Amino acid sequence: MNTILNISCYKFVALPDAANLRQPCLDQALARQLRGTVLIAEEGINFFLAGNAESVRGFVAWLRQDPRLTDLQPKESWSATQPFKKMLVKVKREIIRMNHPSIRPANGRAPAVTPATAKRWLDQGHDDEGRPVVTLDTRNQFEIDHGTFENTLNWGLSKFTEFPDAVQAHKASLQDKTVISFCTGGIRCEKAAIYMREAGLAHVYQLEGGILKYFEEVGDAHYQGGCFVFDEREALAPDLSATHP
Repeated sequence: MNTILNISCYKFVALPDAANLRQPCLDQALARQLRGTVLIAEEGINFFLAGNAESVRGFVAWLRQDPRLTDLQPKESWSATQPFKKMLVKVKREIIRMNHPSIRPANGRAPAVTPATAKRWLDQGHDDEGRPVVTLDTRNQFEIDHGTFENTLNWGLSKFTEFPDAVQAHKASLQDKTVISFCTGGIRCEKAAIYMREAGLAHVYQLEGGILKYFEEVGDAHYQGGCFVFDEREALAPDLSATHP
């Protein structure tokens, strides 16, 4: 029986007091017997947590007491066992490392498409203005090996910091296309879409909520395989069940 609630969530928001948030976050998580990882940086927060539903949702409610985090919207899935070994809260330079400090989503997001819109565009093969649509996987190759969208662009990244150079190498081939950048939960494709826009690609969108939100709202349409997750479940199927429960 799946009784463990797993959540993933992030928000790009200015947190200049990031270092001071570490201990309260750790104390609150431990008090609720949660396990997982919370990353805090001056650019925002990113977390993956698991525990009983009341405790997990109680932690999110506590975070939402901070006016900067009131609109957190975690993505939920369930498992039969606890997929994390310990509880970690870390203060980082970036919640997702890109090594381009000028890319600051908290100052303004790139345009996004909902899973339903992405599916419709993929169904018809073009966007609402008639441009060809391509999907771009911004994840690392070992994640992509577990599953991805059909006919997606895969630049064989071993780490996200390689993404900007890959854009410069391939952007000429994307000029006349609409690009949907995607990742597991949205955090990487949000930075990726901003970078591509600033690189001169006018028709780039991020997939709102990433693959996990797409699974939740659309299922497996145009997708093959599962979605790698960074815990002992290894990957989630399109019905959000664990491949290694």
